[in-house]
Amino acid sequence: MKAPAVWVAAIAAVWLVCSVDAGAYLKLGTRIRGDVVSLKWATLPIRYFVTNRDVPNVTAPQLQTAVARAFATWDATPDVQLSAEFAGFTATSPLQNRTDTVLGFADRPDLDRVLGSTSFTVDTVSGEIVEADIFFNSTFAWSTAAAGESGRYDVESIALHEIGHLHGLGHSALGETELRAGGRRVLSSEAVMFPIAFSPGSIDQRTLHADDIAGISDLYQNDAIHRRTGSISGRVTRNGTGVTGAHVIAFSPATGKLVAGFTLSDDGSFVIAALDAGTYVLRVEPLDDADVDSFFDASMTVDMNFRPAFFPQLVVVPPGGTSRSVEIKVVPK
Repeated sequence: MKAPAVWVAAIAAVWLVCSVDAGAYLKLGTRIRGDVVSLKWATLPIRYFVTNRDVPNVTAPQLQTAVARAFATWDATPDVQLSAEFAGFTATSPLQNRTDTVLGFADRPDLDRVLGSTSFTVDTVSGEIVEADIFFNSTFAWSTAAAGESGRYDVESIALHEIGHLHGLGHSALGETELRAGGRRVLSSEAVMFPIAFSPGSIDQRTLHADDIAGISDLYQNDAIHRRTGSISGRVTRNGTGVTGAHVIAFSPATGKLVAGFTLSDDGSFVIAALDAGTYVLRVEPLDDADVDSFFDASMTVDMNFRPAFFPQLVVVPPGGTSRSVEIKVVPK
């Protein structure tokens, strides 16, 4: 996962603290009066504008149509209270705006490995997202073709990822890459929120995966989600001491779905929420093949000195409840 050819990313506003709270997912958060609050929208629908700027092969109306489909994909998550509304075209660039939510193309040749980024304005009293902007880097070649287009990045796929950030989600580590000349190529991904883009021409990331759905459900949960899903909690330890920054994966043998979380505290504790009821296999691994800055705030010390390990028993997740607390023991490399 290191040194990819291109990234999809979240640019944090100066008061934003990334990756400070986790349920089913890595979420974005801000520190308010010493406490950490997950970032989310309190006022719905999210009203957004699209910059009225064409780029080669993609007009502003075509961009708006692709963005609308991406918003609708997130909004269609079962039992999640989330909605968006197109407010019109604007001459404002997403890189210049701090009043309205704006999505659009901007030319940033200096960011030669970044396809798109999201920035926020946050109410520092409540943690509510006030506005968010997404820019798509017109330095790259883009397409909105239904079946994709060779040599061009798919607008809808990248928009789906960036809108996940706009909603308050961080990056997922559920993906596999291979090192090649010029960077890394994505072989597979089990989350739209994986931080490295598929190769040009791919439209594989137009559909949410189980990890994405668990993340958005955990962030914008309601009573229905509480009743039908559950959670797994526990610790990752090495010689009795907590491991910080470990990647914990819950795999359902019945459905084949993967949902993951991280240990984000010194005691190695984790919670993976919004899981379908059933039995799960738990695996923990270090982020030793990743750019850690894509997942955690730079101030966080991530422990990667351990070997991957499985919890020796299946873990049962009851509907509307949580599993017994588990301890996954790892050994040094």
